[in-house]
This record gives sequence, structure tokens and C-alpha cells, in this order.
Amino acid sequence: MRVPTDAHEGPVYVAAEDALYFTTRGGTVRRLDIASERVSDVPADVVRANGMTLDHDGGLLICQQGSFDAPAAIRRYAHGETSTVVDSWHGQPLNSPNDVVVKRDGTIWFTDPSYGFLQGFRPEPRLGDYVYRHDPASGDLDPVADSFDKPNGLAFSPDESVLYVGDSEGPHHIVAFDVLDGRRLGPPRLFAVIEPGYPDGIKVDADGRVYSSCASGVQVFSPLGELLHEIDLPGAVHFAFGEDDDLFITADDAIWRKELDPCFAHAE
Repeated sequence: MRVPTDAHEGPVYVAAEDALYFTTRGGTVRRLDIASERVSDVPADVVRANGMTLDHDGGLLICQQGSFDAPAAIRRYAHGETSTVVDSWHGQPLNSPNDVVVKRDGTIWFTDPSYGFLQGFRPEPRLGDYVYRHDPASGDLDPVADSFDKPNGLAFSPDESVLYVGDSEGPHHIVAFDVLDGRRLGPPRLFAVIEPGYPDGIKVDADGRVYSSCASGVQVFSPLGELLHEIDLPGAVHFAFGEDDDLFITADDAIWRKELDPCFAHAE
């Protein structure tokens, strides 16, 4: 399947709707109905939307990169309403959140590179390019990693004992961290270098294999960092697992549905 559309980032497959939500280069949120291949706008009140995921209540968590007038934030869209989850750390504004995941305990982990400033739509950053953990129950926001040039995609291992984070500038690699006490990260270790291009979207399947977008498509690594396979699709930006052992891949000008090799057909 190939559906022509401006599909850039944040793909989220919702099985109950058989639909894929995604964000465009213009920063809007859209929805693809898989059966009809019809694309429609989602009326989420978000400025320059980027990465997305679902929370445990089915709400859509959206990385709002913001503007000079609108704050960078994690926003939540559900039942036609949009609200702010978090937009600052100790009174200092976030940079431009890029990607977000939710742990089983309900905490929200996201990357906050300063791309908004570099691309000319956000003020000069007051914070570093951090990875954050936000606890909605307590309201706490804590930086958990600060060793990146531009932290981008992120994903947990199936048992949530490891967090993988991609750096989309400088070294173009994926780094793995042990998750300590469910809330802190151990020292970083190199997991894989992405060639050609750089890691943007990152996902982990139920067997612990790590998927990363690259300039030539989507690369698949073993839990030890060994390159196992590549899905050839130049221009791939991000992707989401579907329900039938396939990937929905956003490539800026289209959404592609690619069937996984049978040996990888255990998507989480």
C-alpha cells in the first residue's frame, strides 16, 4: 500500500479504529483510515506537531515544537480537547520536543533537541538538549540524559530495562541505557551507528529487535546491535507497527505499508 500524503513524523497506529495518526511537515495532525485509504485532518490545537504516542487512557500525546509565540510542550489530544501536559523545567521553557514514549507505569519520556532554534522558529534555548522523564501523577519533570548533540527517536526494550535513544547530529548513532529503579538511566553505551543517514524513528519489537530509520530505509538490529535486515525505502522518516505484522512508514510524500519478513513478524 502507498497512500500519497504529506506524512512526516509521529505515526501512531490505533487498532480499534484501524487508523494511523501522523504529523505533517507543516506540523498538523492527520488521520489515515486504512480500509478506505482516506486521509482527514485532526482538529488538535498544536503548534508544529512532531512525534506522537498514545497514553494509557487512549489519549494522543503530541510533541509540540512551538513557535516564538507558542511554548514548546507535550500536549494531549482526546475527545476533541487539547491540553498541556508539560512545557517547562524549573520555570525554563522546553526547546522543541521531538519524540515521546510512555512507560508501563504511566511516566512519559521524551527528547527535547534545540531544532526549533536552529530552524528559526524558536528562541535561543535556555536548556540543554536533554532526554526527560515526566511523571503525570506527581507533576515532576526530570532530565535523565544530557550526553546528546540532538536526541531524537527513543524506545524501550520489551521489559523496559533498556532505553534506546538516537542522536540525529554529530555521531549519527543509537545509544542504549540501562533503566535503573524504573526512573534513572545508567551510563550510555554505543548500540549501533546508522549508515547511511541518521537515526530518526526508533521502535522495538516484542522480541527485542531494534528498528531505526536511515537514509536508505529502515534497518533492523538484534538486541546486541547486529544489523539483521534492511527494508529498502529511501526517504523513510518514521514508522509504526501495524496489527498484521507490518510497518506503516512515513516518507514525507506518502505512507507506505510494508509487510515484515516472517522472521520479524512479532511486532509489539
